[in-house]
Amino acid sequence: MEKLRIEGGNRLDGDVRISGAKNSALPILAATLLAHGVMRVGNLPHLHDITTMLELLGCMGVAVAINEDMSVETDCAGVNSHIAPYDLVRTMRASILVLGPLLGRYGKAEVSLPGGCAIGSRPVDLHLRGMEAMGAEVEVLDGYIKAHVPGGRLHGANIFLDTVTVTGTENIMMAAVLADGIVTIENAAREPEVVDLANCLNAMGAKISGAGTDTLVIEGVEKLYGCSFDVLPDRIETGTYLIAAAVTGGRVRTKDTDPLIMEAVLHKLEEAGAEITTGPDWIELNMHGRRPKAVNVRTAPHPAFPTDMQAQFMVLNAVAEGTGTVIETVFENRFMHAQELVRLGADIHVEGNTAIVTGREKLRGAPVMATDLRASASLVLAALVAEGVTEVNRIYHIDRGYECIEEKFQQLGANIRRISA
Repeated sequence: MEKLRIEGGNRLDGDVRISGAKNSALPILAATLLAHGVMRVGNLPHLHDITTMLELLGCMGVAVAINEDMSVETDCAGVNSHIAPYDLVRTMRASILVLGPLLGRYGKAEVSLPGGCAIGSRPVDLHLRGMEAMGAEVEVLDGYIKAHVPGGRLHGANIFLDTVTVTGTENIMMAAVLADGIVTIENAAREPEVVDLANCLNAMGAKISGAGTDTLVIEGVEKLYGCSFDVLPDRIETGTYLIAAAVTGGRVRTKDTDPLIMEAVLHKLEEAGAEITTGPDWIELNMHGRRPKAVNVRTAPHPAFPTDMQAQFMVLNAVAEGTGTVIETVFENRFMHAQELVRLGADIHVEGNTAIVTGREKLRGAPVMATDLRASASLVLAALVAEGVTEVNRIYHIDRGYECIEEKFQQLGANIRRISA
């Protein structure tokens, strides 16, 4: 098993290219099941989860070709299975996203209940209720979601989601694009990745309006067709590298990104004392050697502060001037990194869904263990600013969401390398 060895204390400086967003790429890859003809998906990050999704498509009979530029071409003409098996699904929650396309196009699906990061309850019941509202018959049996459409084609419906769910919105939207009639999704997720999926589906011939608002209106069509589509930049990776500059007092320019999908995070970074400049596809953060100031953050669905940036801001507060609070409202079990940060010398007190963080001038290196994807990113950030050597164990979590993380940090001047445990 591999781990990251990081010797902290270097002030980061340089440019880093941002990869495509995993949370956009995965639903768009699932959506290729809907296409008649060849579909090309570009700007894909080179991540294990992407490989898993491609394997999942392949085991259903989708022809998958990977091009030199890391774009992928798919052709569903040979699909011969509608089963998403446990062996693949157990490693990645996003596998549930094949349910909607399979039901929408083929009228049947058998999908294992998903796995992934253990960061709290993420029930799939909202997905299933949405499918049932459109006419599917669904049962959960032997660890599998087994669903079929008696008439062969889903129908229009008005669907209200009890809670905002990104994957639920995406799954229902992908099922609805081929329905007979109009499907309305109320209390829909508004995340940029949901908008990206809607843009992709529309490029394939779907009729979706309202993306980016809490009400989606989908007019079903007979067929979708292959097209060429590039996924949007990863806003969480962007924020992680910007915070790396903030905690080390350095300067980092993130390239091939989009400032317009980063507003909540950039606002908090400016509040922390960072100088932020932006262009059409880049963001630069410069601390001019200063310590950040503590900030209060509260996670909530988009356009509010993203839960996937909570752990990184906890590190910022841990080395900042003053005391800040981090309130997590999206997941109930997402402070598992706090105790690991305490091992590095952070002053963090957790009370329910609130972490109170008092900044310290120095953290110190120690062995730590990643517990989930974003927690592992926070441990790397803390290690970059800690005195001495930190070893981050169980980095398979970080490899699920960050492409070439050690190489990118090395380009910025960090003393970081991957070693065998």
